[in-house]
Amino acid sequence: MTIATRAVGIDELRRAWCAVQEGQFLLPRPTERETVPRPTAPAVADDRTWHPGETVLPVVGCLPQAGATSLALAIATHEAPARVIECSPPTASGLAGAATAELGTTSSGWIVGRRDQVHLARPGTHHRDAGLLPLPDDAATGTSLSVLDVGWELGQLMALGGWLSATVDAAPRVVLVGTATVPGLRRLETTLNLLDPARAIVAVRGSDPRRWPHELTTAMGPATGDQHRAGRWVVVPHDKRLALRGIDSKPLPPALVAAGREVLRHVSAAGHPQRGNS
Repeated sequence: MTIATRAVGIDELRRAWCAVQEGQFLLPRPTERETVPRPTAPAVADDRTWHPGETVLPVVGCLPQAGATSLALAIATHEAPARVIECSPPTASGLAGAATAELGTTSSGWIVGRRDQVHLARPGTHHRDAGLLPLPDDAATGTSLSVLDVGWELGQLMALGGWLSATVDAAPRVVLVGTATVPGLRRLETTLNLLDPARAIVAVRGSDPRRWPHELTTAMGPATGDQHRAGRWVVVPHDKRLALRGIDSKPLPPALVAAGREVLRHVSAAGHPQRGNS
């Protein structure tokens, strides 16, 4: 980097030296009771913990377009009355066209809608990280389950504060959604290594691992292989219509809802999901 300089005359140097000698350039030192003022952070609400009354099941996509949102909706559809809380930014929403009835925006900033007995909530504004998400509103009367479509990379989420990170960290069961591809299995393995494996239920979009080609079976990491051998594994079918059009107001494919039912069977077999942080 080049710094521009100018010539300094003898008279200017002499005046500067005299000013130093007279103490004109000395900064006042704080006394014992004084402190140098520092910039203050914006005030943040003290209570950032979510206290839902219903059970909560987080669903984490291990990579983009893994199908986490559609599986979260399938789980809620099977367990209805239930709701899906999508936590990804509005620009990445998979539920924008999912409601059969839009119910507006709540005072806390969530856009809410409904499809049959499943209520939907998604952020109305963009937040630079998950720690800034507003707390979800209370669930509708009779809601048995809130499915969290986490929508953030798990490592990034765990490094942040906020109710979403705390909820995922406290949940007894977390559904990890991957794809039957080499990159998908790599990301699934790294995500599994961030969790206690006993908490994870793996859902992989594609065929049963027994039908995988050799290059896929060899891409399965140790933690992923342990999940399959332990039976904490759900095969999620690939649906061409969903892949092409995304989630709309039409009913979900029955095979996908069946996969959601299978996820809940594993959750029930392992113990109930979280019922609020009280």
